[in-house]
Amino acid sequence: MTRVAAIDCGTNSIRLLIADMSRTRGTLVDVERRMEIVRLGQGVDQTGEIAPEAMERTLTAARKYADLCHQHEVHAIRFVATSATRDARNRKLFVDGIRDALGVEPEVIPGSEEAELSFTGATAGLPGDHQAPFLVVDLGGGSTEFVLGDRRVESSISVNIGCVRMTERHLRSDPPTAVEIAAATKDIDAALSQVAEKVELEQARTLVGVAGTITTVTAHALGLSSYDPKALHGATLSLDQASRACTELIEMPRSERAKLPFMHPGRVDVIGAGALVWRRIIERMDATGRISAQVTSEHDILDGMAFGLA
Repeated sequence: MTRVAAIDCGTNSIRLLIADMSRTRGTLVDVERRMEIVRLGQGVDQTGEIAPEAMERTLTAARKYADLCHQHEVHAIRFVATSATRDARNRKLFVDGIRDALGVEPEVIPGSEEAELSFTGATAGLPGDHQAPFLVVDLGGGSTEFVLGDRRVESSISVNIGCVRMTERHLRSDPPTAVEIAAATKDIDAALSQVAEKVELEQARTLVGVAGTITTVTAHALGLSSYDPKALHGATLSLDQASRACTELIEMPRSERAKLPFMHPGRVDVIGAGALVWRRIIERMDATGRISAQVTSEHDILDGMAFGLA
């Protein structure tokens, strides 16, 4: 067994997986999973820079994760930063801070590598009997990755639509107005047209959704009384079920979202935009006539990173 730690720092959250990897069986056993909403991408879309307060929130969380890695005596750590850091002019300041906190060189990876890691994590050990090829969609705060493949990635693309970015650009009212939703939808559809040029969406037989927006939509569709990763991992929803859950979250005022027992407080203000992105993706996949359901995976880029480390 090899004990490793993977840290994924996105636009909205920073997450940690400490896991034991069996080299003989090729399986991961979780030791610790953590997630904190730090909103690193706060304002990056408008200013092009990471805000000082957002940077400090994230570095504080990274120091906590460093302590956990020390306590659990991990053999190797990989830190990956994605959309917000790629877009920021002052990313060197952030990279230096992470290096000081964790003692490892942080990697600001391109969207293509992010996509491949997400695919590996989402499809390895996915419960149930699902037909390939898989389309894995990793819907983040600043970007969304689309990855098509069977056992390995065949095509992928990362586009700049995510729950934080779409909220800051368009969905400023509570709840969002029809005009705001229409403007965001136009933005999302333009990005999906880019996706269709690079990824043959009609080839997919199974739609796999990962990351906080999609797990939250799934929790809402299932009517969970708390956020339950075991109930969510491998959960299958019809596209109609998933679309209805998205619509309810989009139209719900933030005060009502905050009362939902599975809702993380840090997602309350951005889940509407995330649900809108996911609904448009579902509608696009429904139009292919080849997909009738979505499968939710609790495993994602973190698991892909851990497999690579071990």
